[in-house]
Amino acid sequence: MEYVTAVPHPRSQAAGPARAGRRSLALALLCGALGAAVALLATRQEWSEGTATVAGGAFPLTAKGSDVTGVPAALAIVGLAALVAVFAVRRAGRFAVAALLALCGAGTVAAALLGASDSSALDDKAAKAAGDTSATVDALSHTAWPYVAAVGGVLLLLAGLLALRYGRLWPSMSGRYERGGTARPRRRAPSVDPDRPEDLWKALDRGEDPTGA
Repeated sequence: MEYVTAVPHPRSQAAGPARAGRRSLALALLCGALGAAVALLATRQEWSEGTATVAGGAFPLTAKGSDVTGVPAALAIVGLAALVAVFAVRRAGRFAVAALLALCGAGTVAAALLGASDSSALDDKAAKAAGDTSATVDALSHTAWPYVAAVGGVLLLLAGLLALRYGRLWPSMSGRYERGGTARPRRRAPSVDPDRPEDLWKALDRGEDPTGA
């Protein structure tokens, strides 16, 4: 009895990587765009609050994420630009940009977590409100927004890791532009047979001189 080994069709073999490329591309775009938006939104919210003693009374103080640290917002913008740039480069350039995207995500997470317990921004405000450089904030408390910014950084990091792993399967804008920008060879006009009246009429319709003069 002879056994026949089934050989997978070439199209079915190529479908697996292509499908993985499409899914990873969609997921990376979603994570990168959402992560940058979340990080930017979180830095505009209130991260900490407290009070300063001014003229014997308690003066309420608040600090936004941008007051505490500007690193998450800056890295979110750079990460978003890197996400777009991934499609404009190839090979080693794509790997480098994908690594930059991942680093932006990791940096955003680190800066947000460090800012979650930072009190320097409110201490500066307390010193200005009290008119005393040695004054510090009292009753310090923090909100959850620094951790929201960290979540945005995690999404950026995930987008970068996806680009590092599957970026070679993604399309490239540069290749598309090269194909679209290459000058196509001009089509030669069909020859006109003077003995065939239909060729003469077609040449006249094209605006050509059928006599060749």
